[in-house]
Amino acid sequence: MRSAKRLLQQCRPLGTQLEEVVGLGGVRTMITDLKAAMAAKIPKEQERLRELRKECGPKALGACTVEQAIGGMRGIPAMLWETSLLDPEEGIRFRGHTIPELEEKLPSAKEGGEPIPEGLLWLLMTGEMPTVDQAKAVTELLRERSKVPDHVFKVLRDLHPNTHPMTQLCQAVLALQVDSKFAADYRAGIHKSKYWEPVFEDSINLIAKLPTIAAAIYRNTYKGGELIEADPKLDWAANLSHMMGYDDEGCLEMMRLYQTIHADHEGGNVSAHATHLVGSALSDPYLSFTAGMTGLAGPLHGLANQEVLRWLNEVRAEVGDNVTKEQMKEFVWATLKSGKVVPGFGHAVLRKTDPRYTCQAGFAARNMPDYPLYKLVALLYDVVPDILIQTGKVKNPWPNVDAHSGVLLQYYGITEENFYTVLFGVSRALGVLSQG
Repeated sequence: MRSAKRLLQQCRPLGTQLEEVVGLGGVRTMITDLKAAMAAKIPKEQERLRELRKECGPKALGACTVEQAIGGMRGIPAMLWETSLLDPEEGIRFRGHTIPELEEKLPSAKEGGEPIPEGLLWLLMTGEMPTVDQAKAVTELLRERSKVPDHVFKVLRDLHPNTHPMTQLCQAVLALQVDSKFAADYRAGIHKSKYWEPVFEDSINLIAKLPTIAAAIYRNTYKGGELIEADPKLDWAANLSHMMGYDDEGCLEMMRLYQTIHADHEGGNVSAHATHLVGSALSDPYLSFTAGMTGLAGPLHGLANQEVLRWLNEVRAEVGDNVTKEQMKEFVWATLKSGKVVPGFGHAVLRKTDPRYTCQAGFAARNMPDYPLYKLVALLYDVVPDILIQTGKVKNPWPNVDAHSGVLLQYYGITEENFYTVLFGVSRALGVLSQG
């Protein structure tokens, strides 16, 4: 299923700038409060949607074939998804901005460093590229709301010791639902034009708590249950790394990058669609996000980077770390002729190298140039696409995001592969809850 946004762009008026308002004495003052920025936007967005229905309502979005219906609505424009758009040639765009543009324009924690997800959250919610002060204000907002109630930790402790990390994540988020502002306001009779306000509160509260929850799951499952307190000097993603037990500056930067680039990928993928679908029933953000996470836990959605790592380890076991290009070609051909696929290559929509792969490869080249797994992935990039083209069966032979993300985590010692989908889920909250 594809977002209908591309086909509706012609009907969308330009958004208004939110960076400045007139303060006392006529002095222009920057809005740094995210909810205030949203409050300035929402009435115009509500009016825009009314006009969109009025002016474009009768327009057809295209035909639907039997094959598309049987194949899970693949390629059918079926929803309006504002926060991101997948371009076949340029990859994902967040509110119109490509990955390279985000790396250049989003605020970072240090000079020349990786973007912080707080800036992306501002962009996703408002449609405006944030200033440094606006991104810092989001960091403070999330820090203020990050305390996780004791009963959530008790829920995690009482689970069976073999409970999968993704199941633990879903249970923890559901345990937070008792404090849902939207559920309470809906019972109290809030007007539908104001739904966005408690949904915003729930979404920010949930996003703020996810790093602590994810880190607790990690420490309980793999490190004997000894939890680590948040560092008040660190940003949202860096604190996730810190609370997991990884304080290397490179790892903090890697986590900022990871949490930024996995945040959203249109609305047709399983986790985004599930969150959107359940939210359309006016289920609160805790319930709808949990639905998305149960979808992300599926092998065909959130486990791809684990499959890539398993295959890379098979390659190393077969040909070693000092493999030549010719040896790699032989191994890839043998893999394909045995009826298997090369994981991490190809994409249903993209027709070029996934820019999320490219930015991770750049990070690896700068921070781990001699790491054997990175060198192996770089060699595969030189070998696999040409071979896949020669088979004549692959529309997109280029690597996707999953071809590299596991390698970065492995380098910094985060080797517990079953936990990787939790990190993915924490990031994906930014996109799906912003769309909500």
